[in-house]
Amino acid sequence: MSPPPDTVLIANAVLADGTTRHIDVERGRIAALLPAEADVPARDDVLDVAGALLLPPLVDGHIHLDKTLLGLPWIANQSAGNRVADRIEAERRVRAARTVPEAETGSSLVRQVMASGTLHMRSHVDIDNQLGLGNLHEVLKIRERFRDLVTIQIVAFPQSGILRSPGTAELLDAAIAEGADLVGGLDPVGIDGDLDGHLDAIFTIAGRRDVGVDIHLHDGGEGGITQLLAIAARATTAGLQGRTTVSHAFALGSVDADTAARTADVLAKAGIAIMSHGPGGAPIPPLSLLHRHGVRVFGGSDNIRDAWSPFGNGDMLERATMIAYRANFRHDHELQFAFDMVTGAAAHVLGIEDYGIAIGAAADFVAVDAGSVAEAVATRPRRKLVIKGGKIVARDGVLAV
Repeated sequence: MSPPPDTVLIANAVLADGTTRHIDVERGRIAALLPAEADVPARDDVLDVAGALLLPPLVDGHIHLDKTLLGLPWIANQSAGNRVADRIEAERRVRAARTVPEAETGSSLVRQVMASGTLHMRSHVDIDNQLGLGNLHEVLKIRERFRDLVTIQIVAFPQSGILRSPGTAELLDAAIAEGADLVGGLDPVGIDGDLDGHLDAIFTIAGRRDVGVDIHLHDGGEGGITQLLAIAARATTAGLQGRTTVSHAFALGSVDADTAARTADVLAKAGIAIMSHGPGGAPIPPLSLLHRHGVRVFGGSDNIRDAWSPFGNGDMLERATMIAYRANFRHDHELQFAFDMVTGAAAHVLGIEDYGIAIGAAADFVAVDAGSVAEAVATRPRRKLVIKGGKIVARDGVLAV
């Protein structure tokens, strides 16, 4: 990408609060939010969005760039059952037959999500004793290729478990040394059958490397709650409050409200964030309850056209719609909450600096034809413009770079 223009004036932009502004951009950052009562100034660098709703860029808090089969001929789902273990084994067969590098399919996905307005993401990357660090190296290529356009945070993810995949703990540690940003985990009991052993491995690496943690937890019911409480205790002991995420956390949606509320209080005190993608076939965590109890919740797309799921397109505005639908959100403030899950809340969890529409922030925007954030979530309009540093990078859902 060529450098952003030194200056640009984004004229007649409607912000989320309903006000219309001219946004003065200097060297890729917001220099001023000007009232729009007067005519557009006579300048050569004006980009008139003509009353479009201007939103901050979308954030995908949970994606798998190395798994996607996007761009390949259709591959039927090969899982023999619905357990996580069944899907892991099916994926092993699919990836063994791959002939196209993950950097190629993953790059296709990055281009697609950029066109829909996503400029920040957290990608989990499979690490195990069969793959070694191969998938990490492929995603590192993707990150370098798009470094001027998107931020890609990488989680070293033990998709096959840690204890049941000997040598994986050492590989996770090596992955952090080679460029991964966080250490991941997967169902300490459901996959590895050893809660303490699994968490020992993860939190030892996190402490040694001074990185955050993001653990997939599909296990439901009281057993899943026990694991959530153990993760909260480990995060507190390790000083990783605010740097630990549990992805999915289906258990919170499969227990009674009182148990979920008590668990939420523990999670909030420990600074544990919860990621939900609005699952179609599993209990969704009680998002509003978690939020009321002080837990930060955010969204991600999860699997996109891969061995786990034939669905998904990486459009985080559409994902906000799905989250809202699954959570039975109907009022405008609830739809705005779903939108925050894929923008501000996700940016906070990922540690994205200078995010949002404010003076001094990066001049990154998504323009849509909608009268409000709630309408945008409900109707999922095509992205009129995606702007990075004051420069148009996509128009009408098509990349311009």
